[in-house]
This record gives sequence, C-alpha cells and structure tokens, in this order.
Amino acid sequence: MSGKENLHPSHREAVKSEIEERVEKLEALLVGKGLVDPAALEELVHTYEHRIGPRNGAHAVAKAWTDPAYRRRLLADGTAALQELGYGGRQGEHMQIVENTETIHNLVVCTLCSCYPWPVLGLPPAWYKSSAYRARAVREPRSVLEEFGVQLGEEVNIRVWDSTAEIRYLVLPQRPPDTELLDEQQLSALVTRDSMIGVALVEAP
Repeated sequence: MSGKENLHPSHREAVKSEIEERVEKLEALLVGKGLVDPAALEELVHTYEHRIGPRNGAHAVAKAWTDPAYRRRLLADGTAALQELGYGGRQGEHMQIVENTETIHNLVVCTLCSCYPWPVLGLPPAWYKSSAYRARAVREPRSVLEEFGVQLGEEVNIRVWDSTAEIRYLVLPQRPPDTELLDEQQLSALVTRDSMIGVALVEAP
C-alpha cells in the first residue's frame, strides 16, 4: 500500500473491478470443469447480496430504533438479539453491536484479514478487504470517513473496532431526524450496509 492510498469512489470501483475479474475467471474455470452449476451460483450470490445480507442487519437496526427493549438486548448481547430475528450461524457468532451517538461514531475494520458478519451484512465489499482501508481506517479514521463523504465535527469521537474470528462488530447507526412517522419496514429500507460498517450515515428519505 502506498503511503496515502485513498478510498475515493473511483479507487473503490477500481479495486472492485480487479477482484471481480479474478472471481469471474475462477467461476469460468469451475463451470468449465462441470464443478459448479452457474444458475445455482448466481442464486447463491443473489441471496447473500439481497436477502441473507444487509437486509437482515437493516431489519435489526430498524427494530432497535422502534423497540427500546430490543435495543437494550441488542447492545447487551448482540448474538442473542440477532438470533431472536433468525439471523445467526457461521460468521455471525460472537456479535457485538456498537452504537453511534451525537458524540461517538463507530467504524469497523479487520486489520489482519477480512472478518465480516455475513449473516447480517451479506457479501463484504471489495474496499473492506483492501490493504488501504485496513491500514488507514486505524491510523487516520477521520480522513477515511471524509473520503466516504462522512463529515464529522471535531467534538465527535471516532472509535475504531477491529473484527476478528472471535468477535465481529455491527454499527447501530443513529436514526435520522424527521422519521417519527415511519414504521419499522420503512426505516429498514433507509439502512445501508455501509452505515452498519460505519462509513456512511443513514439519511432521511
């Protein structure tokens, strides 16, 4: 990694394209040898991206926003509270939920590899696994957040959480203002994967 490798959108897309190219070559090889059914593979990817993935985490976030008792359980024992909603299993064990507030912003990274809670966030984005993000998120989190478009005041303390195979983190973002009339399903639609990693804020509709 270069000394100041940035993570602006064009860089993130370039990283993504390189990884996608590798995946496509591997997929073609496996399909060519008859080891993988293309339709089954496509369905698996779609499931993790759109059904098993970030929609699960978004559901938990929206429920925490609308149900104070569930929010308390989620912050006290993330694994158990997520399992209440049916979200758990491999890569979803030992979950800790960290809450954003007016004075605290949380950011998740995995400095050694790319540990990631698949059951609630789906497939990890390419930039999350990049050396630039893994190194710079720890050293200069405020600059990294600014490159993702998140501008925080100096009064906001940024906490960086390093995921491992033993513990994985999910950010409970702040509920956006002027959403008092939205129900749980409508709120869930506002929550993005990036907001649950900490590199984005949840915007009001």
